[in-house]
Amino acid sequence: MSALVSAPPATRHGHRADVVAGCVVVLLVAAAVAGCLWWNPGRRLGPGAFAGAGPRFGEWPVLGTLLPHAGPATVTTVLFAVAVVFYGPGLAERLPWHRALAAAYGGAVAWTFSLALIDGWQTGIAGRLTASGEYLAEVPHITDIGVMLRTFTGRILDFQPDSWPTHVSGHPPAATLVFVWLDRIGLGGGGIAGVVCILAGAAAAVAVPVTISALGHRDLARAAIPFLVLFPGAVWVGVSADGLFTGVTTTGIALLALGATGRLAWAVAGGVVLGFGIFLSYGLVLLGAIALAVVLAARRWAALALALAGALAVVLVFAAAGFWWPAGYHLVVERYYQGIATQRPYGYWVWADLACLALATGPVAGPGLRRAWLSRRTGLTAVLAGAAVAVLASDVSGLSKAEVERIWLPFGVWLVAAAAFLPCSSRRWWLAAQAVTALAVNSILVTNW
Repeated sequence: MSALVSAPPATRHGHRADVVAGCVVVLLVAAAVAGCLWWNPGRRLGPGAFAGAGPRFGEWPVLGTLLPHAGPATVTTVLFAVAVVFYGPGLAERLPWHRALAAAYGGAVAWTFSLALIDGWQTGIAGRLTASGEYLAEVPHITDIGVMLRTFTGRILDFQPDSWPTHVSGHPPAATLVFVWLDRIGLGGGGIAGVVCILAGAAAAVAVPVTISALGHRDLARAAIPFLVLFPGAVWVGVSADGLFTGVTTTGIALLALGATGRLAWAVAGGVVLGFGIFLSYGLVLLGAIALAVVLAARRWAALALALAGALAVVLVFAAAGFWWPAGYHLVVERYYQGIATQRPYGYWVWADLACLALATGPVAGPGLRRAWLSRRTGLTAVLAGAAVAVLASDVSGLSKAEVERIWLPFGVWLVAAAAFLPCSSRRWWLAAQAVTALAVNSILVTNW
C-alpha cells in the first residue's frame, strides 16, 4: 500500500542537494551564534536576556567552575550511537512491527539517559528540575489542589508577594499538577521527576511511527524509527518538563490517527490527551494544526468531532475546578513582557529561534524536508506541513523568544520524521550526523535542561 511513497532512488544530484540542505541548517545555526554576539556584545544585557552560549540557552564551560563534560557515560553514549547507526535501519526494517516499536522506545530511553548521564546523576538528572524557578520548588507549598486551581490565575503576574515561580506561572496548572500528583503517591524529588520526564518523552519514538503507519505508510514509519531514537532533542528531553509534554502530546496525536483510521473510540481518547496537553503548556494549542492534518489525511471528520468533544471535556473539568484557560493565557502574555522578553529583540529571535530548533532536530531536517517537499503527497507530508505551521505560528507570535530548543520539542520531533524520505544509501550518514549533533551540544555546552 505504501510502496508508492517510499524514498526516491538515490542519485548523485539528489545526494548533493541533500548535503546542501544540511549545510544550510548548519549555516543557520552559525549565523544565529554570530548574530547573538552582534546583538549582545560583551553580553552587556546578561546571559538571562539572551543565552550565555547563544542562541541556545545555556553556558560555555569555564575551566575550574563547571563540571567536566565527559565521563563514563560518554563512552557508552558513543557506543550506543554507533550501534544504532550501523544496525538501527536494518532492525527497523526487519523486526515485526510491535517489536520494532518496543525497540524504538527502549532505544530512545537508552539514548536520552546516556546523554543526561554524561554530566552524572545529580547534575544530569536529579538536580535539573529542582532549581528555584522550576515546578518542584513549589510542590511542597501546594497543600490543597482545589485552592491551587481556584487561585492559580491570581498568582500569574510578577511583582506581587505570592507570584508563582517562573515555570509555574508560565504554564497552565497541569504542568505543576503532574509533579504534585507524583509527590502525593510517594514519588517526589528531582530524581523521580527527571526519570518520569525521560520515560514519558521517549514515548514520542513510538507515537510518531504509529501515526505514520496508521495513515497508511508503514515503510516510512519504519524508516523514521532510527532517527527518532537518535533524536538530538533528547538533550532537552532529558530532563525538562517539555520532554514530558512531548511524550503526552505525540501520544495524543497517535491516538487520534488510530481513531481516524480505525475505531472512533481512539479519537475520543486522543482528544482527551490533547485536551490535557493544552493545560501543560499554552503553546501546545498549536498542535491543533498537526491534529487537523491527521484528520485531513484520513478524511474522517467524525474522528475530529469526537476528538474535539474529548478535548472540550477536559477544558470543562478545569473550568469547573476554577481555572479558565483563556484568562490564564492573557495573564501569561502580560507576565512574559514583565520579564526579560522585553530585552530580547524580535528582529533577531524571529529567525534565531529557527536555529535553536535546528539544534534539536539536527541537520537531517534540511534534506528530509527537501525530500518531503518533492515527494508525492502523503499522510506524512500533511503531518509535516502541520508541524511547520505550528512552528511558524509560534515563531511569528513573538511569545517564544529563545529557549525554543526545548519549548518546540513537541513540534520538532515530527519534523525529524521527514528523514524517512531519504534514500536508503544515505540514511546511515545522516544518522551519524544526528548523533554527532547531540553529543556536541551535550558535551561541549552546559545546557540548562
